[in-house]
Amino acid sequence: MTRPDEPSRDLLILGEKFNGLAPADLATAIRERLPEWTVREATTPTPPQEQVRNATVLVGPTVDPDLLVDAPDLELFACAYAGYDHLPLDELAANDVAVTTAGGVHVPNVAEQALGFVLTFARGLHDAWRRQERREWRVTDPGELAGSTVTVVGLGAIGTGIAERLAPFGVETVGVRHAPETGGPCDEIVGYDDLHDALARSEYVVLACPLTDETEGLIGDAELHTLPTDAVLVNVARGGVVDTDALVAMLRSGGIRGAAVDVTDPEPLPEDHPLWNFGNVQITPHSAGRTPAYHERLADIVAGNAERVVAGELAELENRVDPS
Repeated sequence: MTRPDEPSRDLLILGEKFNGLAPADLATAIRERLPEWTVREATTPTPPQEQVRNATVLVGPTVDPDLLVDAPDLELFACAYAGYDHLPLDELAANDVAVTTAGGVHVPNVAEQALGFVLTFARGLHDAWRRQERREWRVTDPGELAGSTVTVVGLGAIGTGIAERLAPFGVETVGVRHAPETGGPCDEIVGYDDLHDALARSEYVVLACPLTDETEGLIGDAELHTLPTDAVLVNVARGGVVDTDALVAMLRSGGIRGAAVDVTDPEPLPEDHPLWNFGNVQITPHSAGRTPAYHERLADIVAGNAERVVAGELAELENRVDPS
C-alpha cells in the first residue's frame, strides 16, 4: 500500500495482443523489473474506468481518449509500438500525460528482415525458390551484394541497425536523414534534399523512416524513375511512404529490378491487388516486427521509464514523443 507521502506506483497494461503476444506475458516481465510496483493487466483494450483511475503508467498499442478522464495519477502512456502516428497525441497532451514508444525494440528483427530481402535479390534466391517449387534443376544467375551501393532512408534506431549490419558485406552505404550533420554508421550521409542523388546511384534502397506528413508518398513516380533499372526497393517502414500505384506501374514497365515490402498501402493488401502477381516482388504481411524477444525488450524500456516517472525525471524518459 502506497503511503500518502510516496509516489503512486501503479502500472496497467491494456488488454490487447500486440505483435501476437499476450499482455500477461509482458506483465510478468515488467513485474520482474519493478517488484515494488503494482502491475495489472486489463482484460479488454478499453477497460472500465475504475481500472484506470489509480494508474500511474498505462501500457498498450493505443489508448481510448475517454480513459484519460478521471485518471488523476496518470503520468505516462507507454506505447507498445515504435510508431506513434496512430495515437491521440492532442488528448494525451491536454491531460498532461507524457508519451513514449517502443523505439529500438524492433531493431534486430527488422534489420535482419531488411538484410534478408536484400540478400535474396542479390543472390537470386527468390528465383531459385520458384524453380524448386517446380522441381526444376536449372542454375540461376545470381549476382553479389559486395560492391553494391545501398541507401538507407531514415537513420533512427532501425535504420541505424540496418546500416550496421550491412557494413561487413563490403557495400557502400548512403544514409538519408533530416539532420545529416548528426552522423551515423554509413559511408556517406545526406539530407532529404539530396534524396534523388542517392537514389540515382543505388542498387538497393531500404526505407526505414517513420510515416509523417513529410515522408508520406516520399517514393513516388519521380523517385522511382530516378532509380537505376537494376535497383531493388525494400520497404520496412510504412506502406504510405511509397506511392503504390506508381510502384505497380514501374514494375509493369520493368523500370526496376524488383521490390520487397513488409508494409503496403492499402494494408492488408487485398487478394486481388496487382502486387501479388509480380515474380520480382516479395511480400510479407507486416511481420518484420515480430520477435519472441519483444516483451523482454519492451519491458526494459517501460520499467526504466516508470522509475523515471516516480523520480520526477520526465525530461529523461527514453523514446519520449515530443509533446509539441
